[in-house]
Amino acid sequence: MLNIGLIVGSTRPERFSETVAQWVQDAASARGDMALTQLDLREADLPFFEETLPPLMSGGDFKNPRAAAWEERLGAFDGFVATVAEYNYGPAGVMKNAFDNALKGWTRKPIAFVGYGGVGGARAIQQLRITTSGLRMAPIGPEVNIAADSFMAALTQGKPLGDFDHLNQALAKLLDETAFWGNALKAARAA
Repeated sequence: MLNIGLIVGSTRPERFSETVAQWVQDAASARGDMALTQLDLREADLPFFEETLPPLMSGGDFKNPRAAAWEERLGAFDGFVATVAEYNYGPAGVMKNAFDNALKGWTRKPIAFVGYGGVGGARAIQQLRITTSGLRMAPIGPEVNIAADSFMAALTQGKPLGDFDHLNQALAKLLDETAFWGNALKAARAA
């Protein structure tokens, strides 16, 4: 069974990411091929990146104890799914900072994205694909985009995300690809 980290990618007080994370968690639990553990960026309490060298130049050795603990925690996972809020056409700063504060824990692992917002978080996800590629991660192709109508229905009317067939289908495809790449890269890392 794959051990997948589910990144709750917003720290705002009234964040929607908890709703998204629970929906993803429920769908993954029904599968039986992966266990998701939430990585709440609120709880991670990471410093703004403050190392003297970029992670690729330092080999991912972090002096700040909170960043070092984050790096160590990420090492336990076979891959990741991130909930992605889109703010001002990009990802939340806390999300980018979480990627900057680790290297080895991310390397050679798949990452999948579940975005939300006006265009389903697509612009933020695109930027994170570039960032995660730089960390030697494998961003998987299928993504979930919780866009305008379904986003607003869930946010303002309390409609469950699971009531939207197109979102459930997209999430099933995303989890299938996460399992495929998670198993393939786990075997490759072990070889």
